[in-house]
Amino acid sequence: MKKWREECGVFGIWNHPEASRITYLGLFALQHRGQESCGIVSLDKENHIHHKGLGLVADNFTEPELDRLSGRTAIGHVRYATTGDNLLTNAQPLTANLKDGFVAVAHNGNIVNAGKLREELKNDGAIFQGSNDTEVLIHLLARDKAVKFEDRVMNALKKLEGAYSLVILTSKQLFAVRDPMGFRPLSIGKLDGDMNGLSYSSWVVASETCAFDLIGAKFERDILPGEILIIENGGGKTHSLHLPEAPKKAQCIFEHVYFARPDSVVFGEGVYEARKNLGRYLAQECPIDADIVVPVPDSGVAAALGYAEESKIPFDMGIIRNHYVGRTFIEPRSHIRSFGVKIKLNPMAALLRGKRVIVIDDSIVRGTTSKKIISLVRNAGAKEIHLRIAAPPTTGPCYYGVDTPTKKELIAANQSVDEIRKFVGADTLGYLSVTGLLKAVRANSNTYCAACFDGKYPTPIYD
Repeated sequence: MKKWREECGVFGIWNHPEASRITYLGLFALQHRGQESCGIVSLDKENHIHHKGLGLVADNFTEPELDRLSGRTAIGHVRYATTGDNLLTNAQPLTANLKDGFVAVAHNGNIVNAGKLREELKNDGAIFQGSNDTEVLIHLLARDKAVKFEDRVMNALKKLEGAYSLVILTSKQLFAVRDPMGFRPLSIGKLDGDMNGLSYSSWVVASETCAFDLIGAKFERDILPGEILIIENGGGKTHSLHLPEAPKKAQCIFEHVYFARPDSVVFGEGVYEARKNLGRYLAQECPIDADIVVPVPDSGVAAALGYAEESKIPFDMGIIRNHYVGRTFIEPRSHIRSFGVKIKLNPMAALLRGKRVIVIDDSIVRGTTSKKIISLVRNAGAKEIHLRIAAPPTTGPCYYGVDTPTKKELIAANQSVDEIRKFVGADTLGYLSVTGLLKAVRANSNTYCAACFDGKYPTPIYD
């Protein structure tokens, strides 16, 4: 399968005197969802103004650039490219000049039939600039003959399969869309205030509610699965269309396990509390007698707190993370064992020496990082190391917008739990069950997608 998958965050605001600056702040809050590229498109007097760049939000937008992005409406996007195609042509929002005006699209998710649609469109003469699935939607919108743009949106979306949370900006409307299965989160809020004696009331759309917290917006509700919310007119009048209902919902369980920020509310559940619940159920399912519970920072902190509370074993930060390390660094020429992990994580020998330690993390992917962490803790003097994972074994890739390796690279898809335990060097290894996972987010298998854990993909997967 061609890898179209992208981890992304989207943001949009309608009717704000500093729309581009609010969008900049919203993207800053969503930076964890993508660090490879970013972009903002603003709307000023029915004209689109855009700026996109590779890298982080703070590195791409200056005061003069934000001044240039004038207008009272804007949308933005942060992207993490999972294919190696980290090119400016793939940076979003994507823009086009259609027969009835400009359109800009920002997308979070993965359209699983994008390759099939792309070949059909190319055979019909379509020319593609990049290698992302969002461009397929632009072509479908351009070719549709419906008079009203919202009908063209509806017709195009009916042809898509898979995961998409979208913000679409035209010269007169802002659209917020979720696919019928509701794979990826998307919420709407209100931001009211006044500037220079003039009051305003703005609609805000974001992938996560943490963006609302930063800008002072009030969370209103989630965009419903299959909903096409349309915001228009100066006062922000709204109405909704609805795509055909899906037989089940498939909200991504991995948002709660790892991907979303812990201070967000996703799919109606607080992420931080859900992660503590993962730890609580993990303690019930995989108990062990030990002296201390230690998280792998930062991904395992909330689950470790839950495990400690449930097991009555003391929690402590036995591993310290260096938060000032980027994705790359210069290694010394002399060989230092486990240097790549050591520069990010440092075990507290005074806390760990002679202790029976429970190490909590959110997942094991290839197993190599876990092996290095266990080695660090062992070398710090731990007497025993019991690795506990606050999710089931990851046995399959995600095709709906979260970057995961191929099945042959996933250690749990190819080795037993005991084989993994031996590989990483732990004394014991325990995973949370799928049942415990669903209990932790107060859900069931008809509302969540856990295909990366149970192999039950809710849509066809196309080659």
